[in-house]
Amino acid sequence: MPSRRQLLRGAVAAPVVIAGSFPVFANEYPSGPIRGICPFPPGSGADTKVRFYGNKLTARCGQPFVTENRPGAMGNIATEAAARAKPDGYTIYIAPGSSTLAAAPSLFKKLGYDPIKDFEHITTLSRSAFAFCVAGDSPFKSIADLTAYLKQKGDAASYGSIAPPSFVASEIYRNAFGLPTVVVHYKEQGGLFNDLFNGQTVFTCIDLTTSSGLLKSGRLRALSMTCAKRLTTVPEIPGAEESGIPNLDVITWWSVHTPAKTPRAICDKLEAWFNAIAIEPDVVKFNADLGSDVMPGNSESLKALLARQTSEWAEWARIAKIEPQ
Repeated sequence: MPSRRQLLRGAVAAPVVIAGSFPVFANEYPSGPIRGICPFPPGSGADTKVRFYGNKLTARCGQPFVTENRPGAMGNIATEAAARAKPDGYTIYIAPGSSTLAAAPSLFKKLGYDPIKDFEHITTLSRSAFAFCVAGDSPFKSIADLTAYLKQKGDAASYGSIAPPSFVASEIYRNAFGLPTVVVHYKEQGGLFNDLFNGQTVFTCIDLTTSSGLLKSGRLRALSMTCAKRLTTVPEIPGAEESGIPNLDVITWWSVHTPAKTPRAICDKLEAWFNAIAIEPDVVKFNADLGSDVMPGNSESLKALLARQTSEWAEWARIAKIEPQ
């Protein structure tokens, strides 16, 4: 049997553990590399963004950031891996939360994770939207011009779509004006742009990162954003309200998450670091080059955004008649 002295020595050495949590040594965190799970492959735009923010986190906390790419199933593989990781602060999920979390329940019949309950939601990083675009040599200069033409052409006109946000935004627009315009779904950008430039489709709704080069060269013309208000980074493109499209505010946003039950002290540290990172001048420029506004926030604002957008996606999926896969 251990002596009284041995028992006391063990009691002093033992860390204080809060019920249901891991030992919290906030002052010592992090003491080793942090793993960042990325839902898309190396070299993708998402991969570039995760690595960029990872390098910024390293500069703040002094520990290496290791990106682990887990592509597939529209982000579900990575999201589930992040949800199932040990909740010790050494695995974080930097991702387009608008699609990998908020939209997921409306796009898939069965998920291996709960987008709200299986994570600690740290903060938002940036926000953007899609843009309604036509060919640069088209006669359409506004949404009003496009709408008048589509009403005239009926179901003889079509539009191109390549991603769920593109599709739901286009369907909200189409339904708002009772347009019988037909959707053509594409799996890759080349075919979408070729058909638009050749006049096979009349318009497309595309993200700004993909379309920025074509917009700058004049091959594409943006008529409106899918968000209600103009973005700071692209003030020349009107928002949906200004363009006359009612009830349209489809945005995309990036956020930071950790597995559920990550100690609060660690979550608070990550929140403070990422919010400080979000407003650094080179971070603002990095996002501006991608057509995004920086969006610092906090745990509570992110949870509210996620809950609201999850509900909105359910309605958008109903309008667009999306059948979960």
